[in-house]
Amino acid sequence: MATKMAVAKPKVPKMKATPGGSTYVRPAEMEWKPTQFDKVWIKVLYEDKAEGEMTCLVRLDPGAYLPMHIHPEIEQALVLEGSMSDHDGTAYAGDYVWRRPGSTHDNHSETGALVFAVYRKPNIFQHSSGLKNGGR
Repeated sequence: MATKMAVAKPKVPKMKATPGGSTYVRPAEMEWKPTQFDKVWIKVLYEDKAEGEMTCLVRLDPGAYLPMHIHPEIEQALVLEGSMSDHDGTAYAGDYVWRRPGSTHDNHSETGALVFAVYRKPNIFQHSSGLKNGGR
């Protein structure tokens, strides 16, 4: 006959939802903003300018090219549609790619792509700044 062991459950204080703690963003209602790069568009979903953080949708039209740049912190990208490539390979719809802090690469898309991207610090472009008003 097996004996049952009692498992102590930690006491967790009663939690309440924080009013106003969630911010809902509707990307479908947002306009695509041009970047400094031909055929590259952005919708900023979240931005903390003081910390340099940004979460965004990036649209790469067919033939889009992002020049050589450095990621001071990790970059995370989920390809939602199409594909994008760099020197290490190609990410297709449904693929997730992250880039190490300090990594350098360019990026292009022959087919076009829609990408959900998360940045902890702005990219540093070799020859330009990214957004028309500075940044990514």
